[in-house]
Amino acid sequence: MTMDVTVISRARASALLFGAASLLLNASRGRAQTSATLRIATLPIESAAEPFYAKDMGFFAKAGLDVDIQTMQTSAAMAAAAASNAIDIGYSPVDSMATIHSRKVPVVVIAPANEYISPSRNAGLALPANSQVHQAKDLNGKIIAVSNLRSLSENAARAWMDRNGGDSSTAKFVEIPFPAMQPALDTGHVDAAWVAEPFISAAAKNGRVIEYGFDAIATRFLIGAWFTTAQWASDHRDLVTRFASAIHETAVWANKNPGPSGQVVAKYTKIDPTVLATMTRSRYGEVLTAASMQPLIDISAKYNGFATFPAQELLYTGAK
Repeated sequence: MTMDVTVISRARASALLFGAASLLLNASRGRAQTSATLRIATLPIESAAEPFYAKDMGFFAKAGLDVDIQTMQTSAAMAAAAASNAIDIGYSPVDSMATIHSRKVPVVVIAPANEYISPSRNAGLALPANSQVHQAKDLNGKIIAVSNLRSLSENAARAWMDRNGGDSSTAKFVEIPFPAMQPALDTGHVDAAWVAEPFISAAAKNGRVIEYGFDAIATRFLIGAWFTTAQWASDHRDLVTRFASAIHETAVWANKNPGPSGQVVAKYTKIDPTVLATMTRSRYGEVLTAASMQPLIDISAKYNGFATFPAQELLYTGAK
């Protein structure tokens, strides 16, 4: 899994998220019923690269879709764009969708994006070379860097600590972009960092990784998904069906073709091809189920302070 490295403050992220929620709740129901172009927003990262694959490999064209792909820097910005009818479909981590749903915002998941399957070494909890941390309880009271607060990276670190004898409530989590994490570890500004590709290999080389993957959450679950508003999905059932079909074909292709898909990723994300060649690559979900979404909903609810709910509530089921 490759994660977004854009710097964004917690306050700014919260403003975007709940601004998006407000927009969605008040979005007009009178949207245009048809569109010659399907407007898709995604992040410029490998885990959200399926639209680029689908466009370059002809899967969208095969489904009769003329797509306009926009890149944005956060899923909150995409939620706001969907609410204001600036886009039709966007990418979001499932835990972000769970937070939005908990605020009674009418968003629905229409197709799977990237997924986690154990074992994987594409993310993990990294330590400095001279660290005296050897088990979870050694991180009690320590400073841990994460890419975004109250996100998968923080919640994964918390879950690992709490499941292995530590107490994550005593740790201090700070928000640092991925490229700045290694210098923060090297200089002792943080005691640990939750690092993802393409940075995890360097972290292991410069120090050590005490835990790889997300097994503390579950051994398999959906990380990201493609979403839209409930109203847009209801008004455009045929487009939802065709988009989901194209994304499914894309996922199957990408999972079987890491070489060609890597060329597409390099083209659109500007990740160095030599780095891509050594990375643990993202895997994309080929089937969308409530069970695959439930682990991230539950962990987000536990650590972000809202009541969990059945994942079925987020799934769009109206397409024919």
